[in-house]
Amino acid sequence: MTVDDSASLRQMVSFVLRSGGYEVVEAVDGADALSKLKGQDLHLVLSDINMPKMDGLEFTRQLRAMPDYKFVPIVLLTTESHADKKQQGKAAGATAWIVKPFTPDQLLAVVKKVMR
Repeated sequence: MTVDDSASLRQMVSFVLRSGGYEVVEAVDGADALSKLKGQDLHLVLSDINMPKMDGLEFTRQLRAMPDYKFVPIVLLTTESHADKKQQGKAAGATAWIVKPFTPDQLLAVVKKVMR
């Protein structure tokens, strides 16, 4: 699942993941992502932090509270690179962090690493 309020970034991430052989569910923010979870067998979540309605940190906390998704890897994709934000992400339950901009190869390398 990719969660980002930027349509162009969602499309780019989805394109890269699909070219790597992955199926992708797209959501525009944390609230939209939670509404699309029902019945989804997720293996990975890629989420922006700064989004309307529900940001990526709150989405991560809520996802971690759900038994079915407690151990799903969550990678935060963000322009935020400050240590305090990374600590907030880790405290919320994020598995990894990628700072935008990133290359398709970087994205696929992180996806492969966290999905082991």
